Amino acid sequence: MASNKKYWKSVEELNENSSIVERLRNNEFVEEIPTEDFLGDKNALSSSSTSRRDFLKYVGFSTAAASLVACEGPLKKSIPYVIQPEEIIPGVADYYATTIADGFDFTNVLIKTREGRPIQIQNNFMEGALSGANARVHASVLSLYDSLRLKQPKIDSKAASWSEVEQKIKASIDTATGQIVLLTNSMASPSTDKLIAEFVAAYPKAKHIVYDAVSCDTAIDAYQQAYGERALPDYDFGQADVIVSVGADFLGDWNGGGYEGNYAKGRIPKNGKMSKHIQFESNMTLSGANADRRVPMTGADQKLALVKLYNIITGSNVSVANTAADAEVVKAAQQLKSAGSTGVLVSGIDDVNAQLLVFAINQALGSTAFQPAKPKYTRTGNNKEVTQLIKDMNAGAVSTLIMSGINPVYTLSDAAAFAEGLKKVKLSVSYALKEDETAGLTTIAAAAPHYLESWGDVQMKKGHYSVTQPTIRPLFNTKQFQEGLMALLGKTESYYDYLRAVGTSIAAGTTWNQLVHNGFYTYEASNTGSGSADFNGAAAQVAAAKKANGLELVLYTKTGMGDGQQANNPWLQEFPDPITRVSWDNYVTISRKDAEQFGLKNYHVANGGLNGSYATIKVGDKTLENVPVYIQPGQAVGTMGLALGYGRKAALKEEMQVGVNAYSLYKDFNNTQVATIEKGSGDHEFACVQLHNTLMGRGDILKETTLKVFNSQDAKEWNITPMVSLDHQSVPAKSVDIWESFDRKVGHHFNLSIDLNACTGCGACVIACHAENNVPVVGKSEVRRSRDMHWLRIDRYYSSQDDFAADIEKKESAKGLMDNIDTFQGLENPSDNPQVAFQPVMCQHCNHAPCETVCPVAATSHGRQGQNHMAYNRCVGTRYCANNCPYKVRRFNWFLYNQNDAFDYHMNDDLGRMVLNPDVVVRSRGVMEKCSFCIQSTQAVILKAKKEGRRVAKNEFNDACACSAACSTGAMVFGDVNEPEDAIVELTQDPRAYHLLEHLGVKPNVVYQVKVRNV
Repeated sequence: MASNKKYWKSVEELNENSSIVERLRNNEFVEEIPTEDFLGDKNALSSSSTSRRDFLKYVGFSTAAASLVACEGPLKKSIPYVIQPEEIIPGVADYYATTIADGFDFTNVLIKTREGRPIQIQNNFMEGALSGANARVHASVLSLYDSLRLKQPKIDSKAASWSEVEQKIKASIDTATGQIVLLTNSMASPSTDKLIAEFVAAYPKAKHIVYDAVSCDTAIDAYQQAYGERALPDYDFGQADVIVSVGADFLGDWNGGGYEGNYAKGRIPKNGKMSKHIQFESNMTLSGANADRRVPMTGADQKLALVKLYNIITGSNVSVANTAADAEVVKAAQQLKSAGSTGVLVSGIDDVNAQLLVFAINQALGSTAFQPAKPKYTRTGNNKEVTQLIKDMNAGAVSTLIMSGINPVYTLSDAAAFAEGLKKVKLSVSYALKEDETAGLTTIAAAAPHYLESWGDVQMKKGHYSVTQPTIRPLFNTKQFQEGLMALLGKTESYYDYLRAVGTSIAAGTTWNQLVHNGFYTYEASNTGSGSADFNGAAAQVAAAKKANGLELVLYTKTGMGDGQQANNPWLQEFPDPITRVSWDNYVTISRKDAEQFGLKNYHVANGGLNGSYATIKVGDKTLENVPVYIQPGQAVGTMGLALGYGRKAALKEEMQVGVNAYSLYKDFNNTQVATIEKGSGDHEFACVQLHNTLMGRGDILKETTLKVFNSQDAKEWNITPMVSLDHQSVPAKSVDIWESFDRKVGHHFNLSIDLNACTGCGACVIACHAENNVPVVGKSEVRRSRDMHWLRIDRYYSSQDDFAADIEKKESAKGLMDNIDTFQGLENPSDNPQVAFQPVMCQHCNHAPCETVCPVAATSHGRQGQNHMAYNRCVGTRYCANNCPYKVRRFNWFLYNQNDAFDYHMNDDLGRMVLNPDVVVRSRGVMEKCSFCIQSTQAVILKAKKEGRRVAKNEFNDACACSAACSTGAMVFGDVNEPEDAIVELTQDPRAYHLLEHLGVKPNVVYQVKVRNV
């Protein structure tokens, strides 16, 4: 029953005529509030009556902001929604399915947005999605906020309107006396292909040429010969028991990448079986590092090996010379033949005939992993047409050239000829994100939107249709290439309407809204056509390969930088290469033997940095000077490696203008060149995050065994439990505590499992962690001082002997002091062809954490859910915790990396800071930080379930941790060990499970799975 009682605040209210009561009724605060102290504009507020409403409006937020200044620095402004969009709830993330298709990387992804800002990219794990976001894809969200993007169209380097641009292009096309050329990257876009076809029909002088900066032209030509279509065959490594690769880094960027997910499925031992992987290659690649057997080999020998494989598997008898590794080749061929349909062979040799042999071998095997009927369209470039275009441009035969998504003045080997040809083209246009090397020379620089601001569609492979949708309104005055074509064709409809019509016609079995929601649609496509190929003739051509009269230079793309289009992305520049562990550079890799021959060296200096010689490399008439030298274990003798994608200058911040442009040596689009090398003057300073090379036989850090031992012996034999002495008795280390424990079975308790068999070392998790947790970029100089801020690192280890087992045997056989010293000094040097292993390491969230014991201000403490917490505002920077951490995973902010001109990266400009996650504080100078198990995300999952009145679903926590959500191979699994149905429970109880440095008794919440090798 409602109460009718009336309350008074003072006796004055009993007097209805009181002036005080009347004044309080109209103005809650008797004295004027000094709002100018907060807003700094006294005149604008002088007329305010300072009512309660005004007080909250003008002062409420500023008062809160003022109280936070000590933690996060000054707040400049806060602009609320006038009308809040229905789809946006402040503080709650929204996710949108889309597809990246930038001409080099293609994959289905989810975009996490906060208050309309894309801040993170995740894999789209829906069944049927072509997922597998690599480090570059995860970092591409930061490229959206690049402050050096082209913000408006320009004509002759001067700002212009789009109407002026379109009128000028239209006039040039209408009056063209020569060719009208559309030069684009591989877009694999059905709607764009349809638009281009309409454009060519409307303008008979027009033609479309596709140019890929990093070419797959020989593989495309071979597929066209064998199957009648310009495309690439697809592979499913999850269906293979034996995988043989001849020069194909299929865990890297070979044929567009995206193979690691299915590959990892066969690498985890189940029912006593796992796939066998044999790699023949020149450079040490991700694929070679993950292989069970790796054979270093020159490019010429790889061709001969391929013919030998062809002979044995198909029963042919093509005459071929011997290689230095014939026994390995024959053994691999026999294993492939025995595997039959469960065997597969791939090759990265840049030769049409070599690629034809790949098809012949897989056909002879009846390989189920080889899938030519559903080809990939992510590479469709035609080198012959590009070469002819350059000739036509220089002959004055091209009137109008419209480019999109390419930068040939940077990426072409003969860039000077292309730049000269541009001068003879009457009108040149470049649709580009930045005023890059090419856009700076064209008549019109047409500002293009980022893919996160764009509509589009992609057919990555036959029978798979994907949609790209914008996740933010365009930040600048940009226009898509497709919109430009529609304007030239006089179409009045929007590109969205055009795209929707194409999409609904292809995805006939679903609605447009469902298609956009999922991001993709799969359907049954017609079978691929057939062609004709002379396989024996191709084998004879390949067998005629001659050894190089000099060193072979193998050009490749680094996992972090790719083709170089994201060179202004600081996350990627600071990303350590998985093999060399070097960031902020490209360099020529060379074997130890060749380095000694040419007087080239690497050495460590007093501050722990790595230095190396400079060299001059010559390919034909092209010379590249001041190339840093990195002596790479596993590099084939007689070969060198050099990464593309570096050496850019235009539209890049000065800090990002690093490395040398290896495209200048990319002659005739061939990734293998005959080269010479000479030692240069001076030494180069590398930013290398891991200076020790070998595991030195410390098998308790990275445990591994063989498949034979795994199947035949008990786990206690190959996953040895560390023992300690208690009362003169040996007992398991985990049974001894010096701290009191509490019941951890109440509530949630988080664990992370890392499977060393499934981890390929790709580093996607490293960039995902950067994005989720606002990890700062510190620059080359600081990385060189071992001050990198990565919360998650991926240690790479080499064996000193032929394999890690031999390392352990050598260590255990040492007797006496001097023998032990000599043995361990020897174990510091990696083998010339070492085994390789990768191990992700982050904060282990120890239940008995040594860091918590020594913190004098209780800044680090343990939570009931198993996470090691950091109270940043308590931390005074003693760094005791870092000294006491056995895993060395804590990072100290030596400087203020946010809004500091000394660190001019994305956190130093307003646009770049738009990528920051508002759920995670930006740390300041003097504060220690480290992995938090993404506590903000785990709590969001708990709160969501609570709001919906339910328990947290099975495995729902797995996507809460940025690293596990980013892992395409499933190597990282995160979850609640107190939830019996979570996958993490089974993994922690698996016979392969072990803890890092378990003998210390710190009881980590990160568990590793013993690596098993199929040798």
